[in-house]
Amino acid sequence: MASDQGPIVQSALLRTELVRLRKEKKLTQEQVARQLEWSPSKLIRVEGGKNAITRTDLQALLAVYDVTSEGRQERLQALARGAREPAWWNAYRGEFDPSFLNYVGYSAGAAYIRQFHGTVVPGLIQTPEYAEVLSTGKVSEQARVLAARLRIQRQQELAKRENPPRQHYIIDEAVVRRHVGIKSDPAIMPAQLNHIADTAERDDLLTVRIIPFKAGAHLGLDGPFSLLEFDGDLDDVLWLEARPGASVMITGEDDRITEYRDTFELLLEQALPADQSIAMLRQAAEDLMA
Repeated sequence: MASDQGPIVQSALLRTELVRLRKEKKLTQEQVARQLEWSPSKLIRVEGGKNAITRTDLQALLAVYDVTSEGRQERLQALARGAREPAWWNAYRGEFDPSFLNYVGYSAGAAYIRQFHGTVVPGLIQTPEYAEVLSTGKVSEQARVLAARLRIQRQQELAKRENPPRQHYIIDEAVVRRHVGIKSDPAIMPAQLNHIADTAERDDLLTVRIIPFKAGAHLGLDGPFSLLEFDGDLDDVLWLEARPGASVMITGEDDRITEYRDTFELLLEQALPADQSIAMLRQAAEDLMA
């Protein structure tokens, strides 16, 4: 499972377990560092994800924490190896906000992805053509191409996983009715809608629900958001999407994560059932082609 989740999630899982082991032994960071003849800052950087951990250093920590099981030691060493692997999204560094790429890394290893969007089709279910048109406003051709490429590569990388994540999307009817691509190729949006419907009907791990206009105002009008859950002892991640550079990733025991979990459930109450949502997608595609 470890190599299936990507380096960011494997690193987070490893760090979470190391912190728990230390606390179970009722040891402070300073006490552990003293036993290992490390500087306290070294352990702080390791637990905070600032430093990669070597096999030797991990073995030393596990000795301090009395982890003697070979199976457990190997599992943690496997996480450490995976955490040191290069990430495919490194190819986009310098082109995108680092916090967004960090979120991409977490989503690459998620077991369950929930997202609401009220203006555009969520990136993980976009067609290449829709993604390219949506990126047309980028400041340069290179930026446009990279933005579209990243969206599609995220989909491809998730599909490669031995255990792909469950994905649950809620979108506003405004997303369905906006004829994205009408000026360049009017067929792009109908194809996008049919792609969502086809994929949702074929893939048991994908659910798409639509909040119709007749539902009136709803909590999603505050803006798009994503919730990530993970296999293993790792806290959920919340991504609050905004304009470039203003989006926020929230981890840990922040109350906003619980708040947005509740918001997602409330939005589901206003959304059409899955079968009716697919029917709306099909009908909207027909309407756009008329």
